[in-house]
This record gives sequence, structure tokens and C-alpha cells, in this order.
Amino acid sequence: MKVALVQLDIAWESAAENHGRALRRLQEAKAHGARLALLPEMFSTGFSMSPDRIAQPPGGPSETFLRDTARELGIWILASVPEAGAAARPRNMALLVSPEGGVTRYAKIHPFSFGGEDRVYAGGDRVVTAAVENVRVTPFVCYDLRFPEPFRLVAEDTDLFAVVANWPQERISHWRTLLHARAIENLCYVAGVNRVGEGGGLRYPGESAVISPWGETLASAGPSETVLLFDVDPLVVRDARARFPALSDRRPEAYRR
Repeated sequence: MKVALVQLDIAWESAAENHGRALRRLQEAKAHGARLALLPEMFSTGFSMSPDRIAQPPGGPSETFLRDTARELGIWILASVPEAGAAARPRNMALLVSPEGGVTRYAKIHPFSFGGEDRVYAGGDRVVTAAVENVRVTPFVCYDLRFPEPFRLVAEDTDLFAVVANWPQERISHWRTLLHARAIENLCYVAGVNRVGEGGGLRYPGESAVISPWGETLASAGPSETVLLFDVDPLVVRDARARFPALSDRRPEAYRR
């Protein structure tokens, strides 16, 4: 399956503007044969800590844009949005939208406390994996990448970990290292899409990347808007795990204090 990482410069808290920017790049991804396209974290607003201004209810304008675009282009789309709803506080919600307009939701488990996200957004409480055609995809959002536990929890049921992010320049070396680590330790593909440009006083360098089950960089981007394309083959994951069966050597009963 061909997958696209859509690396965008996000207009601050301007959903309508960002819908237009995303649409142009999604059309480009479709033209190059992508079946699944990933947009950065909070693609419609930037990583704003003002949910009172930007959070939308389920089925709001940004979700409607994603569903309409997925139907129009006939592709899957993964993106996160600030979503108000059932929780006491809004959540940073990843939406995996099918070409038929169906939506699978994953709420970011780990709000970024260093940046105050935990004070205005509630964390999720479960990992979600969905079949995208013949590929098992597990979405995560930005800061989740620092926590190996949820990745490991569903490793055996996943072919592709898809991470959507707003990861700033100051810690971009961590981004590179952690993408590789999650791929190597779980013997599967890891794709991370990051934004570019400036927002909320931070600079974002892009550096979206795709890592193979063997830890090789299959594709990577620089600091500009781009559409990064790569192929995911579940048979490669299966072969890697058969040839190097590290997952079967785990001893979870011994992993206690």
C-alpha cells in the first residue's frame, strides 16, 4: 500500500485556511497513487493551547472536511484535531477516515505536560488499531512517541505505527532517534509526519520520515512543505519477525519491580 506523509505549514488557528492547504496536498498525494495520507497533529489549527477558541465537536467543520475529502479522493486520511465532546476537557483526537467517510477515533494518551497540554486537553485511555486495506495501522500523536509501552502493547497486531506530530526544532534529534527506536524494537514500519513553519512561538523543522522494520530510513523530508511517498508491505513485517523473533522472546511476567 502506498502511503503519503503530507508535511504542511499550518496557519495559526485558521481552520478554513488549513483545510485549503491540506486539500491541495492531499490531491497531490492521490495523484501519486497514495491510498493512505497522514496530516500533521492539529492540522487545522496548529498546536494551540486555547481549545475554547479552536475545539470543535464531533462532526464539526474539520471532521466534515476530512470525511468529504476522503470520499472525494477515494483515499484514507489520518489527522488530529482538537475535539470537544464527551470528556470534561477537549481531547487531541486523531481521526482515521475511510474513503466511505467512516471514522475511527484515537485520543492522544499522553498530553504534553511540558507545554501545558495536560491542563487544557484530557488524555485518552486506549490504543486503537484499524485495518486500512491489507495493512494494520495504529495511530499515535506526537508526545506519545516517547512512551514505548503502548507501542509494545499492540506490536504483534500492527504493521505500521503512524505518528502525527508538531515536534519543535529544539528536540528534533529526539524525534529522529525515537522513530527509529520504535521501529527497531517492534519490527514494523514507523511513519512520522511533522509540520513545518512557525506557530505559537515555536519553530517546526519538518523532518518527516519513514523507518523500516529493520530500522532503515526509507524516506525523509527536509524543512519545506512536501508530500513524502512510500510503500508498506505487511509481508516485509512478517518476514522480519520470522527471521529475528525478538517479540517472541519477551518475558512480561518478569517485568515487575
